[in-house]
Amino acid sequence: MEHLNADDAIELAEIFHLLGDASRLRIVYACLEAPVSSGLLAEGLGLSPSLVSHHLRLLRAARILTSDRQGRQIFYSAVDDHIRGMVRDMVVHIKEDYGEVEE
Repeated sequence: MEHLNADDAIELAEIFHLLGDASRLRIVYACLEAPVSSGLLAEGLGLSPSLVSHHLRLLRAARILTSDRQGRQIFYSAVDDHIRGMVRDMVVHIKEDYGEVEE
């Protein structure tokens, strides 16, 4: 595997920083299976429409989500399978039982 250069490391760190916010991560997760409108995201996640719109702008700028206008509504979905796979894999990771015993 090749080394990660400084510019790529900065870009990747910015993506992880964006996903480090629980609300943004929930928004991305909600967009993994099918395109979702910002109104449905706000309602389903219990967030204000303005906050959801703010997060969506950031996530689109970082190329995590993409948007598709259909009439008056805009639907958001994950940019590609890399994003879908990474988020899904991390969800599986946190739900795994490692058999750790509390002392």
